[in-house]
Amino acid sequence: MPVLSARDVGIRFGGLQALSDVTFEVNENEIVGLIGPNGAGKTTFFNCVTGFYSPDAGHVHIGDEDVTRRRPDERTHRGIGRTFQQVGLVRSFTVLENLMVAQHQKVNYGLASALAAMPWAREEEKALKERAFQILDYMGLTHLARKSLNDLSYGMLKQVEVAAVIATDPQILMLDEPLAGLGPEESEEFGDRILHMRSELDLTIVIIDHHVPFMLRVCDYIYALNFGVLLAEGKPETIRKNRQVAEAYMGEGAATLA
Repeated sequence: MPVLSARDVGIRFGGLQALSDVTFEVNENEIVGLIGPNGAGKTTFFNCVTGFYSPDAGHVHIGDEDVTRRRPDERTHRGIGRTFQQVGLVRSFTVLENLMVAQHQKVNYGLASALAAMPWAREEEKALKERAFQILDYMGLTHLARKSLNDLSYGMLKQVEVAAVIATDPQILMLDEPLAGLGPEESEEFGDRILHMRSELDLTIVIIDHHVPFMLRVCDYIYALNFGVLLAEGKPETIRKNRQVAEAYMGEGAATLA
């Protein structure tokens, strides 16, 4: 059974049919990609899957549970963690503080205990900080721990956001354009890290990105959208050779993606 699936998902905004009959599934420990040109509906689909949009048609399942009408936080409790096209971090906090806030669901103490600096609250706070440092070390970001987000490049903000989502202990990690703002070497390193994260953290990963060579390298299976419609799906080599996908990206007459 897929750990995440969508069946015939559709959504309309006014007169625009943003998605139409999109079916998609992800199996445990897969890395699945969602590609397509600008305006194809990729982030809209992510929003339907994670609960930020409520589709007009179709269903979304986490495992065997229909979560189509569940709130985003309820889907988070069921194992979905996601990043956003526009970075979803607290800009007034440091990198370390953002990773600690991301773990708030694990906290057992109340506000009164925190304000009174009760011993159990201090111990939990210490554990959260230690785990935040462990994640930053794993992501190669320890040197940024005390940095204000205002001091970071957009590419580094995206990487910190991935670290913050990992801090929520997701089973399914959904990344919306994680390479944005990264250079070629950084993108290559992040691709290697994604492959390691899948095995070392026992994650299932879904990625949107415009960097097609990266997607062809790291993904086990790829779905291609165009104008809100599923254009093609298959293993990377199948997508690489698909003329319709190539034309969607590069125009009429293109034969392959690479």
